[in-house]
Amino acid sequence: MTTRFSRLSAGAALLAVLVGTASALAAEPIKIAVSGPFTGGSSAMGLSMRDGARLALDEINRSGGVLGRQIVAIERDDEAKNERGVQIAQEMINKEKVVAVVGYVNTGVALASQRFYQEARIPVMNNVATGSTITHQFDKEPENYVFRNAAHDSIQAPMIVEEAIARRGFKKVAILADSTNYGQLGREDLEKALNAKGIAPVAVEKFNIKDVDMTPQLLRSREAGAEAVLTYGIGPELAQIANGMTKLGWKVPMIGSWSLSMANFIDNAGVNGEGARMPQTFIQEPTNPKRQSFIISYLKAFSPKNGRIDSPVSAAQGYDSVYLLAAAIKQAGSTDGPRIKDALEDLRATVEGVVTTYNRPFSKTDHDAITTSIPVFGEVRGGRVVYAYPDDLKKATVGQAKK
Repeated sequence: MTTRFSRLSAGAALLAVLVGTASALAAEPIKIAVSGPFTGGSSAMGLSMRDGARLALDEINRSGGVLGRQIVAIERDDEAKNERGVQIAQEMINKEKVVAVVGYVNTGVALASQRFYQEARIPVMNNVATGSTITHQFDKEPENYVFRNAAHDSIQAPMIVEEAIARRGFKKVAILADSTNYGQLGREDLEKALNAKGIAPVAVEKFNIKDVDMTPQLLRSREAGAEAVLTYGIGPELAQIANGMTKLGWKVPMIGSWSLSMANFIDNAGVNGEGARMPQTFIQEPTNPKRQSFIISYLKAFSPKNGRIDSPVSAAQGYDSVYLLAAAIKQAGSTDGPRIKDALEDLRATVEGVVTTYNRPFSKTDHDAITTSIPVFGEVRGGRVVYAYPDDLKKATVGQAKK
């Protein structure tokens, strides 16, 4: 009896160990990378994106996580530097063993870094970088692991041109774009959109990150007779354009990419930035219950200065990207990269986001969740971004959806 009892006890103990080990493994958190610029001139976008992602993760984890597991963000500051982005990608793959990535604010960093995730078959959810080539970098490969829920430049550039030429009637425009991949690819998209309307820019000017004097570029644009300035850059340098025009006593409208909404443009330009217009996927207004809930939660969690999110677009897209990934992991029933990718390409769950309600946002041949039906025009007014047109406000209230 003693021997039999001992054997039974030993067997029960072994079973308990195995069950405990299995439970521990099942409870291991799901790691995702969150990579963006948390310092420097792009940090308004990077920090807002990161905080939007944090907010989504907190909500998901408080509701039980995904597949019975919590999702943990491994955050890294890529400093808007291509080489730093590459280092982070290799660390995330080889050391942290992440199952997916959200982030990338700068087009150059995305193009330099996401190829490592592509090789490792780990899905990347770009949520801020807008270079048109980002989701097409691996079109020639059998499988593409790069997705995006931001309005790419092939959407924004025609919107900018339509606003300047058709809506406001300007015939002579100058382009001022920074020298990064983002600026120069955006400049190309602007020139294509202008060419489609039979118009050539009267001036095309370049500037560098951290430039503080735009006088030469602005003088050439003024002498060429520009009636408006079309921009592709980020906040600090865009503010120098607005301030430089004021110093020259030459004030024409600024119409540019979505980054004219950055806090460091609005704050550094002050009254000189008033009236600047740009495409936006999200404006910090409670136009529907989901947006109202997001704004309240974000302000409570992070207490931004003056109650204004530094980059509302980045925050909203960061938030939505986490929910899209979580839905894909749940549908896949796995953290295996190829299975997550397949789920994203055929996402059956409807995901209620801040930017939009995502209903089958991707397919095998379309990895961009945002289409022309979603962005609206924002305008800097009173130190914040508001809806430029009543119709856009109405559109946001009813709800913007992918077509």
